[in-house]
Amino acid sequence: MFQKTDFWIGLAVGVVAGVFGYRFMQEREREMAAFASALPAGEVPLAELQRQKEELEDLIAAQEAKK
Repeated sequence: MFQKTDFWIGLAVGVVAGVFGYRFMQEREREMAAFASALPAGEVPLAELQRQKEELEDLIAAQEAKK
């Protein structure tokens, strides 16, 4: 099993993807913490609302395309 090249390639790809995913989530947490500390309680910034709106519109379009 450890002598197969496919195994090592798959392992390397998995590790790289895990590192990038971890770094992305850490950056996202920092951004959200900065938003939360900069705003009064209960207020969401317009840029975040726009991002969420676009994401929801994409999900809706994907669901409609499946029909």
